[in-house]
Amino acid sequence: MEQNELFARTELLIGRDAMKAIASKRVILFGVGGVGSWCAEGLIRSGIMQLTLVDSDRVAVANINRQLPATTKTVGELKVEVLKRRLEEINPQAEITAIPEIYSAESAASFHLDQYDYIIDAIDSLSHKVHLLLTASRTGATLFSSMGAALKMDPQQIRVTEFRKVRGCKLAAALRQRMRKGGEMPHKPFLCVYSEELLENRGNEALPQADERGSFRKAQTNGTMVQVTAVFGFTLSGLVVQDICNKALKSDLPTQ
Repeated sequence: MEQNELFARTELLIGRDAMKAIASKRVILFGVGGVGSWCAEGLIRSGIMQLTLVDSDRVAVANINRQLPATTKTVGELKVEVLKRRLEEINPQAEITAIPEIYSAESAASFHLDQYDYIIDAIDSLSHKVHLLLTASRTGATLFSSMGAALKMDPQQIRVTEFRKVRGCKLAAALRQRMRKGGEMPHKPFLCVYSEELLENRGNEALPQADERGSFRKAQTNGTMVQVTAVFGFTLSGLVVQDICNKALKSDLPTQ
């Protein structure tokens, strides 16, 4: 199957030059859970040909309600490996690299962030997220980040704004607080996907919290639904594609 067949409808909308630009970019995505997995799908279906997936977690039963790699047949498998198989079925010519590791201050150098055109943050751990955002903001790559997608039901309330302007999101507030306490803020602006909606868990507190076998312990497990996490993820992928297309269009404009 030819590449131009796979993306005929996309090229019809954005043009051949933009399509070539999308195919030329290197993207690294940290976190392939409820948000990141759908972002990865959106990127590959939009023509991204070089994508690196970073996540150390394995599929758990409690992931099935919202995460793309999670089915009753994939429980126990590494999320990045499950997702890689799916993405290669969508486009066998795409170069998908699966790294089943945790991003942290100790492992940061091993990811060689300077080699990428786009860095996408979709991880949950506060300390790891702070380090990634600060480190990525020092590179020449374009950075996009997901804020908190839990305790939300209404996808129509999902918004995009610059990190410093995010309001009504406890995760964003906690990130900025920790950055200020550490004496370092991001070195350049970057866009975030977020929602000001904030609901409460209404489930039976007597029930045991769902075991998701994560690579770090969460202080609290909150309810999450796919119609929100998927829109977060697709919005992130859309930001990447729009940015590439906008830059391709500007490069085609004649200089004065």
